[in-house]
Formats: sequence, C-alpha cells, structure tokens
Amino acid sequence: MSSHHIVREKQEPALLVLGIDNFEEELLGQLLEWSPTVITIPDTAEKLNSFGIKVDWIVSYGDEVIQQSDIKLIPAANDSLAVTALKFLTANSYPAVNIITDELALDDFLPYADKINLVIFNNRQKIYPVTSGFSKWKPAGEQIELLTLPNTLQYKGLQNTGQGLYKTTGDGFFSLQFEEPFLLIAEALN
Repeated sequence: MSSHHIVREKQEPALLVLGIDNFEEELLGQLLEWSPTVITIPDTAEKLNSFGIKVDWIVSYGDEVIQQSDIKLIPAANDSLAVTALKFLTANSYPAVNIITDELALDDFLPYADKINLVIFNNRQKIYPVTSGFSKWKPAGEQIELLTLPNTLQYKGLQNTGQGLYKTTGDGFFSLQFEEPFLLIAEALN
C-alpha cells in the first residue's frame, strides 16, 4: 500500500480540542495522522501551537487576537464553546468529530449524538454513543461504563459491578439492548 493518500476534506473526523492537559501525545498524533480539520478554543490554541500543530478554527466569545493569519474564527454567542463548535460542524456537514476535553460536559454533547458521529476523549476514557443491539469484542476483565442509564437494559458478556459499571466476563463480544435511541458508553484507553 502506498504511503501517498489523497485525503478529501471532511473524509476524516474533525478534531475538536477543548482541553489537552490530561491527554497523551501519542494518541494526539494518531488523531492528527490524516490531517483533520482542527477546531479549538483560545487557551488550548496556544498549547497546540507550541506543539507545532496547525489550528484551522478557533471558537471564541470575544475578539481574540489570532497569531496566525490562516486561522479562522467561529464566534460564540449564547451557547458554550463546545455547542458552538458542534453547531458549526453539523451545519457544515461534517460526518464525524473526535473531541478531546479535560472537563466532561455531557449536556453539551448529548443533543448532537444523533446528528454527528462523535467520540469524546476525557480522563483516559473513550466515550461514544451506541444504539441498541451494539456489540463489541473485548478481552476479559475490561470495564465498560454507561454514562447515560437506560430504563431497561439487557446485556450479554458483561457482569454488573455497580451503578452503570460493567466488566467483561471473558474474551469475546459483549452486547447491549435497550429502548432509548442511544446510550453513551465509556471504555478505558489502553
């Protein structure tokens, strides 16, 4: 396979960086590998710039002084910076976004879980929405956390270990069945 790939705009998930204090550089490199559209907030933009990472858009409430002329501004009004960025991404038909955040504000992300394919990286966890019938292969003893709790839940390949916490019972697939349109689940980053 050739190492020369043509990446079309919006083919790869956009990268929304809301905070990067607790994020591993190696995983950041993997998320940047295919040159996604990078959107961030003013404080984090400085950190990304210090790593030599090109930022495409900054979401801001005010008239930020933008150091690089090729960075564009997404003005935020009454919404949080995260919601403003998600509105921008959905309005511009981005199919997917990876979000890195130091503070998990689920209320910002839940309304977009059925509008854009989102994966949230927070506190050494990978968080994403799943629909009923979801199944995934995991090794034995892996922890899965349900961040949104369903009214009824049927599961296979998991053992309930506490409020919203489950552990895989063996190497193999686990599955989830529920009535809600989706659930947010979290798994540990390895």
